[in-house]
Amino acid sequence: MKIGYFVTGTDTDIGKTWATAALLRRFRREGYSVAAMKPVAAGCERCGGKLQNQDALLLMQNASVDAEYELVNPYAFEQPVSPHVACGEQVVEPAKILVAFQELQQRAQIVLVEGAGGWYSPMSRTLDNAGLARILGLPVLVVVGIRLGCLNHARLTLQAIAESGLRCAGWIGVQIVENMPYFAENVAYLQAALSVPLLGVLPYSKARDFEFLSSELRLPTWQNIDLHQEN
Repeated sequence: MKIGYFVTGTDTDIGKTWATAALLRRFRREGYSVAAMKPVAAGCERCGGKLQNQDALLLMQNASVDAEYELVNPYAFEQPVSPHVACGEQVVEPAKILVAFQELQQRAQIVLVEGAGGWYSPMSRTLDNAGLARILGLPVLVVVGIRLGCLNHARLTLQAIAESGLRCAGWIGVQIVENMPYFAENVAYLQAALSVPLLGVLPYSKARDFEFLSSELRLPTWQNIDLHQEN
């Protein structure tokens, strides 16, 4: 049996990619083979005549299995705007994303899928993060950027996930504001208010030391599955 998680956030630019990269490293430290996806990405740059996204490349660097870029990021758009605008006339086909996900599942025990923006943020004119998570059938991990307003955003996000019929397997806090007043108090409030486990809090950092950041996390749990018997 293979495991996957859909990583969403309380907003955009709240540390979702860094948290996903740290989780990849954490799974690797525990001996699992792991891959990642950024199915839809905007704000991509041309490299060798092809559009590539820096977040997707970062996930590839921290995964343990090799994968073609097109599997990791099937839809790459150049404009740094919401994907439903950046895609222009191009149709984002969920079936194409599902095929790429299933291919990665053949190569790794665990696949992390990072969404774009928050839970209801659009990936195209007809698909949002919630819809893609349902299509992939994955439990959800929520990244909470700890800043003013995050308490409301976090609680609403978990409520929306439940209403989507999916399971939230845990949340990760990210200190995105250096020297934020009452940081610990905000984390403590969320620990009490949210009905899912806290998997860790990533401290404020400008360094891309994902091996260190992975040490701040514990893994989400699953029942009756021994992945070490796979492969």
